[in-house]
Amino acid sequence: MIRNLGLIALFLLCASLAVSAPVRIKDLVEYEGVRANDLIGYGLVIGLDGTGDSLRNAPFTEDLISNILERLGTNVTGEAFRTKNIASVFVTAKLPPFSRAGSYIDVAVATIGDASNLRGGILVMTPLRAADGDIYAVAQGAIIAGGAAVRGAAEQLIEGVPTAGVIPSGALVEREVAFDFKILKTINLALRQADFSTAHKIETLINKNFKGAVARMLDAATVEIDISKTNASSPAHALSAIENLTLIPERKARVVVDQRSGTIVMGAEVRISRVAVSQGNLTLHIQESPRAVQPNPFSQGETIVLPRSDVSMGTQENIALAEVPDGANLSEIIAGLNALGVGAKEMIDILKSIKAAGALHAEFIVQ
Repeated sequence: MIRNLGLIALFLLCASLAVSAPVRIKDLVEYEGVRANDLIGYGLVIGLDGTGDSLRNAPFTEDLISNILERLGTNVTGEAFRTKNIASVFVTAKLPPFSRAGSYIDVAVATIGDASNLRGGILVMTPLRAADGDIYAVAQGAIIAGGAAVRGAAEQLIEGVPTAGVIPSGALVEREVAFDFKILKTINLALRQADFSTAHKIETLINKNFKGAVARMLDAATVEIDISKTNASSPAHALSAIENLTLIPERKARVVVDQRSGTIVMGAEVRISRVAVSQGNLTLHIQESPRAVQPNPFSQGETIVLPRSDVSMGTQENIALAEVPDGANLSEIIAGLNALGVGAKEMIDILKSIKAAGALHAEFIVQ
């Protein structure tokens, strides 16, 4: 099992160290002011096979069914319900930007009483409200539960989460969010991962393609676009041209480890300073042999230095500390550890120790 986890770590490492590919601007940013809105509602699920709320423990469910029936013209004042096929639920959804009245959105449903399973249930018409209290959508439909539950006289088996489910396209949008996109003069691109270098690249790329001062970097997470200088027929046309421009974004050096699964993910930017490593009977050695390449005579070229690393690892008794020189690539160390069959837990412990020694120059995230 540990060997398999090590292979997973190596696979993810190789994937992360692949040659960086150009990324579209639309995959790096959000548009300020153009966002989804959260909706929530309180509703009733019917048609459950004896797995609903017990009304003595969930009196709010009895109040809800009474109110619904009275609104439908049925007088139930003073009546006592003993049904087990209904359940009170919260209904949540996200209203995407530019959603129009008459379109449909997905909804999620979850119990708030002691119902044990929503499988086979149908959500009765439920209004969904935004933070301003106004109704923006109405949800109704058959629920797809996220699990199953089986009960016996002395034992029960639960698979997944049967008390929650979804209704694909289960809510009809009744009201649009007031936002007139076509009158915008400027719009800000908000980077999902703030980085001054990436923001500057976006600014430079846009200005180069539009041959003018269209974009202006405001900070590490914001690039302002002057729509009027794009000569586009509308803000929508301008952004459709901007969002498909591609660049190679900058990334912070980062190592992420998950101790439970043994997963290790890192970027190609991770570097290690000179440090000595010893773990059990494991030895680690990295030999740096940079090679200078001279230009052809009279070519006016420049001499460049190509890095070359010789990584070797082994096991022996009574070992001393192994030294890792400056600039060693962490990917080489991980590859060598995997070749020796070092388990994921031991590998993570080594990385933690290198970080604690101040030799791992990257953000280290433990999950």
